[in-house]
Amino acid sequence: MAISPQHFPPRKRRPSAGSFISPNVSDRKLVQSLLLLSQEISDLKPLQFLLSRASSSIIRKSKLLAVLFEEILRTSITFLPQTAVLCFQEIYIVLQRIKTLIEDCSNGSKMWLLMQNESVANSFHELTLDLSTLLDIFPVKDFDLSHDVKEIVLLVRKQCRGEIEAFIDPGNKSLRHDVLKLLDQIKQEIVPDQSKLAHIFDKLGLRDSISCRDEIESLQDEVRNQNCEKSTAEMVALMGLVRYGKCVLFGASTPTSDGKHDSLVTDTIFPADFRCPISLELMRDPVVVATGHTYDRASIGLWIDSGHKTCPKTGQTLSHTNMIPNLALKNLILLWCREQKIPIEAEDSNSKSKVNSVIVNKAALEATKMTATFLVNKLSSSPSTEAANRIVHELRVLAKTDSDSRACIAEAGAITSLVRYLGSEDPNLQVNAVTTILNLSILDANKTRIMETNGVLDGVIGVLRSGVMWEARGNAAATIFSLTAVHDYRKKLGRKTRIIKGLIELAKAGPSSSKRDALAAILNLAGEREVVKRLVEGGIVETVVEVVDELPEEAVTILAAIAKRGGALAVASANQAVRKIALVLRNGPERARESAASALVSVCRNGGQQVVALLAETRGIERAIWELMGGAGGTARAKQKAASLLRILRRWSAGVDYHQHQHHQMQEGFSSTAVTNTTSRTILHV
Repeated sequence: MAISPQHFPPRKRRPSAGSFISPNVSDRKLVQSLLLLSQEISDLKPLQFLLSRASSSIIRKSKLLAVLFEEILRTSITFLPQTAVLCFQEIYIVLQRIKTLIEDCSNGSKMWLLMQNESVANSFHELTLDLSTLLDIFPVKDFDLSHDVKEIVLLVRKQCRGEIEAFIDPGNKSLRHDVLKLLDQIKQEIVPDQSKLAHIFDKLGLRDSISCRDEIESLQDEVRNQNCEKSTAEMVALMGLVRYGKCVLFGASTPTSDGKHDSLVTDTIFPADFRCPISLELMRDPVVVATGHTYDRASIGLWIDSGHKTCPKTGQTLSHTNMIPNLALKNLILLWCREQKIPIEAEDSNSKSKVNSVIVNKAALEATKMTATFLVNKLSSSPSTEAANRIVHELRVLAKTDSDSRACIAEAGAITSLVRYLGSEDPNLQVNAVTTILNLSILDANKTRIMETNGVLDGVIGVLRSGVMWEARGNAAATIFSLTAVHDYRKKLGRKTRIIKGLIELAKAGPSSSKRDALAAILNLAGEREVVKRLVEGGIVETVVEVVDELPEEAVTILAAIAKRGGALAVASANQAVRKIALVLRNGPERARESAASALVSVCRNGGQQVVALLAETRGIERAIWELMGGAGGTARAKQKAASLLRILRRWSAGVDYHQHQHHQMQEGFSSTAVTNTTSRTILHV
């Protein structure tokens, strides 16, 4: 009689298989469990809009069964007949399935429930038939039940037998047909009739922006938990329809600050280590590349597929393109998200994201195009500041969704329309405008549009230099970072003094989240030798040294890049720079220690024996180098840099010892010529 959980559509909120097993408890506890379960079902609200009759009917039956179990508990039972125990165990499983089915339907997507209307109606009917069979074999005569309770058992039996076939509401069937017809029209690039759209949304209870937003979130949840590609494609299309209907019928919604309904979680709330350095989004499938740095699989995969052969974070050539899953970080991200109550589904390392990947069918694509065009047209009509803020926020959310959405928004002309809002004095509007451009810039084609559209880059730089809020300035810096992923743009942006000054100012004075965005952009710019000179002249070395205690990994990585590309002397001469880098090598995070070793090698090779002497004075430095060389989790590059640094220190030490020995001999009358030559050769080889 028991049915496997696979009988139901797979969903994340589905209980474990153990929930469909009857409890192994005493007879009295079993009846108590049945009473509690039937009461819980009785307290559930019947489904609204869809399957109302089926859910109401089965809830009424559960209420009547609760009376039966309550009556049995009134008797002083110590044990039950074996037939009754077996019957009750099966009834428990059926009631558990009833409860789960109603809760799933209540908490899930209305659109998807409509698409499954007949299947779910059959599930309710099958559960009713199972209940009927169990009540037929229930040994009523073995219990001392009152006449009324016996009548109740007979009544429930009769009701169950009376439902010969599943009830399919003709209204729901017609509504499903209307939705499918609407999707077919959208696929043919026909704009839906607004009155028909309003009728469908009203019948499903989607009567305002908030209910539509909840529906979109429910569909996203369904997508993440579907294993069938066809079903996933259908749900993505429905998501596009709901987004379009939400904007057309109810207008752009007011941005919320509580995060409960905001599908674009503010970028800055994520710990820096959890964000992909390329997309700046929360990593769902973190992987480690050849340089030892971690990226989201989808982002680094796209980077490599686009022809790049370097590590985006360090600019170093990748010795291979293998990606190693970072399971430890992945588990930390999942744990943190659960604690923060942020919905996230870990991605399968062998598949692309179902929600954030390319839209998989034409209906969804055309719905997205229509939504983007509608919003951009509204924005172009010079709305009030309040209305513009709602529209821009809607574009921001849509641009966060996937690559096709970013393409559709840009093709609709959004970038041109957003320019004037970058200079808005309204802080929320400015944040939404620059964040929308940031989200759009993730798509490579949009990087070109941003660079070539008149006024956009100047507007972003303006926000970077004098944005009303730190969040706006941080996202402007993140936009610069995104644009610098293109080599030609990196050189062009690096020539702009306003960008250099703006990033350095933000790295110096901003909060930690904004500093990280600024430092990420600076690191990309430092990949160009001609830009390093501008950065050094702008005071980047001194600024980075100031923040090395707060952001060690970002800071030493930048210092390593600068030292490698002509700025070694600037790093060596900066106050406390060598000492602080050495401390990171000794005590810093694992990934920061590799960059610290790289920076020290460049600085020591170009800064002369005084720098090496200063490094040698750091307590425990040689032990730290040995640890880096022998560390099991370190990269080959880290071990190579550590070995180079150790050789530098050993040669310097040998030169000092020899010099002291010769000096002692000089005092006894020996020539100093050999000393001078030997010491010079030692320094030259360092």
